[in-house]
Amino acid sequence: MERSTCVVVGGGPAGMVLGLLLARAGVEVTVLEKHNDFLRDFRGDTVHASTLTLLDELGLGPAFAEVPHQLIDRMRVLLDSGPATVADLSRLPGPHKHIAFVPQWDFLDLLADAGRLEPTFALRMNTAVTGLVKEGAKVTGVRYRTADGVEGEIAADLVVAADGRSSTVRSEARLPVRSFGTPMDVWWFRVPRREDDPNGGLARFGKSSGLVLLDRGDYFQIAFLIRKGTDRMLREQGVEAFRERMIALVPLLADRMDAVESLDDVKLLDVKLDRLTRWHADGVLCVGDAAHAMSPIGGVGINLAVQDAVAAATILAAPLRRGQVTPSVLAKVRRRRWLPTAVTQGAQRLIQNALLRRTLDGKVDVGGTGTPKPIQLLQRFPVLQGVPAYMVAIGLRPEHAPAFARREPAAIERTKADPSAT
Repeated sequence: MERSTCVVVGGGPAGMVLGLLLARAGVEVTVLEKHNDFLRDFRGDTVHASTLTLLDELGLGPAFAEVPHQLIDRMRVLLDSGPATVADLSRLPGPHKHIAFVPQWDFLDLLADAGRLEPTFALRMNTAVTGLVKEGAKVTGVRYRTADGVEGEIAADLVVAADGRSSTVRSEARLPVRSFGTPMDVWWFRVPRREDDPNGGLARFGKSSGLVLLDRGDYFQIAFLIRKGTDRMLREQGVEAFRERMIALVPLLADRMDAVESLDDVKLLDVKLDRLTRWHADGVLCVGDAAHAMSPIGGVGINLAVQDAVAAATILAAPLRRGQVTPSVLAKVRRRRWLPTAVTQGAQRLIQNALLRRTLDGKVDVGGTGTPKPIQLLQRFPVLQGVPAYMVAIGLRPEHAPAFARREPAAIERTKADPSAT
């Protein structure tokens, strides 16, 4: 049987950040990613202010600056009367008064390249975890299958589930979960963007409908809200009805909706909102969406996942080096991250029930005369726009890179030139 001190299941933001930080602590860590690359459309593509600060602390700020991305300093809602700012990120503290939109595969490649500079880091693509290895009640490793059908096992002192809301590890560990209802699912699609189009993030709501346009440079990635469970019914109406619905909601899309050739170009996101009441068992820990599936509201799921990873690395690095990762140590991760998780999910539930559910039910027209009072208040007192900006871009209890993981950019460049200098 193969062996690694820590096996991280899932090569998303949480898994890659955790793998990198543990490797910089000298922990032997293996990250398993079931796909052969990171090129997946419609993954979250926001890198928040707190994550940008983390990249600076890790010495990766200059490398990130070289990745094509767009910066936004305002989040707006398009009303019938014009755009209204609901979050002003220029009011944020610190050097990053913005959120970056960057294809997630570029962000993950950056982290993978940094990880490969560490002698104790291993990233294995095309490797899907199929189950857990146990001795009694203790998890002692994972079973895997590669894309070409090879099966094997890796023993580990700790298995970390960072494999998302449909986590195989979470299911195998049978950890208790608390689920919250959601009134919506999301259709993801893309259309071309013109130079004179609005930039950044823009939400538009009408009676019984709503969408968010995310600026990806030469195209918009669009999230269209649908009532929970209506995917099949809407697809039966056909692509032309879909195009007409989009144009009625946002007329500027009229000259480009033919880019959606069929509803095969429209992907469904099954929205979930839940969290584990216990994030660990003996030998296994869940972080990110595996521990708490977030609604796409605010695009905060990636930020929460990265913060979980930093907290977990900070708490677990020394115990992993000593071979003393006990359940009581693992419980510290949830204790540290429970409050920001619960508060953020509470805010998402409030927005879902007070705004989105009523919008999808046709009871309120956010863009017209039914504009909610909170949006009116934010326009009357612009200083308040800093509050949602902070909650989205930084959040409660932002985590910072531990001392063992910090590097100067010049030191990283020297290691690239001479790997033996690590």
